[in-house]
Amino acid sequence: MNKIINTLKNIKISRKILYIIISLFIILGVLGIGIYIGYSHRSEIEKVTTIINKDPQVETVADFSAFWKVWNTLSKKSIYAKNVTDQDKVYGAITGLASSMGDPYTVFFPPKENKSFNEEIAGSFDGIGAEIGMKDGVLTVVAPLRDSPAWKSGIKAGDKIVKINNASSIDLSIDGAIDLIRGPSGTTVTLMILRTGENKTRDIVVTREKIQVPTIETELRGDGVFVIRFYSFSENSANLFKDALIKFVDAKTNKLVLDLRGNPGGYLNSAINIGSWFIDEGKVILKEDSGDGSTPKVYRSHGPRLFTDKLKFVVLVDGGSASASEILAGALREHGIAQLIGEKTYGKGSVQELININDDTSLKVTVANWFTPNGISISKAGLEPDFVVPLTQKDIDAKKDPQMDKAVEILNK
Repeated sequence: MNKIINTLKNIKISRKILYIIISLFIILGVLGIGIYIGYSHRSEIEKVTTIINKDPQVETVADFSAFWKVWNTLSKKSIYAKNVTDQDKVYGAITGLASSMGDPYTVFFPPKENKSFNEEIAGSFDGIGAEIGMKDGVLTVVAPLRDSPAWKSGIKAGDKIVKINNASSIDLSIDGAIDLIRGPSGTTVTLMILRTGENKTRDIVVTREKIQVPTIETELRGDGVFVIRFYSFSENSANLFKDALIKFVDAKTNKLVLDLRGNPGGYLNSAINIGSWFIDEGKVILKEDSGDGSTPKVYRSHGPRLFTDKLKFVVLVDGGSASASEILAGALREHGIAQLIGEKTYGKGSVQELININDDTSLKVTVANWFTPNGISISKAGLEPDFVVPLTQKDIDAKKDPQMDKAVEILNK
């Protein structure tokens, strides 16, 4: 009897242990399911375990979950994922972030593009020698540099670039286009362009060369008119312009033509320094509006004004005159120093600041808009000349320059 009782007790104990074990398994299972559900439903950024510097330094209410979900999805499913490094994906995202501003002049430069940009502002690079920009959403030639391959091949300011080789320019950024146009000296690039006033596109094949950005040339004409041809506002252009003015004074004439045609601009300080030699000290040369509601920054002539009212002065402009060229031309006209002759200017009146992001990347960002001393926005419509004189392809082919002819006519009255 005792044996039976002991057996029953042992069975009862075994069942309790079994129940405990089963209960533990159930609890662990529930916990495991909960952990799995929580893990699988964690935020997308938490799935990226090796990312560094992911905490923003500015407050934002933006929802980044979509970004990280796309990042993770591309990493797992794209057949091209193995061809792209994570850092390249970051650069691509930053490029898109910059373009979201809707401003063609706000651009992120990854390492390769950053190197090319630094070469350009240094004044030497391999390419065709044409400044390009975005006009009404279309990739457009601002100006070909004088005597450059683009100049010699017949490319003109205002030409719309439809294709670069076989690549459409639609949705192509300015710097993306520059990357396609540039290449080693001796190689060629084909640009399909649409010229203003024409209904058909044309293909122009240009052979790339080492480009040295020209700055200034001077000429004393036989009729007593002194001409300063000014091609770019480089870091050293104010000093070169001073040398040109010394030659003008030595020529003992009061008739001056400043030729800014095809000058795409450059350093703002150069425009201020050059304007200061013609405009009374303290007078406004331009206004800079940051768009944040603050009082516009005013740039004034620091003098000394070198020339009296006896100076007879005209400035030649065209559709390739942009940025600093428009600043200088606008200030000279509005202060009654010079008259403008030629064609309407390009209309590029915004300020870009170049910010180094790290050792080999940078960001060019628009930080303000420029206005003439009278408050006219350069960006909206450019500058309309006092005397509108077209320069046609027929004139160029015949080696005629009706714009210069008009300038000489006015100066010799």
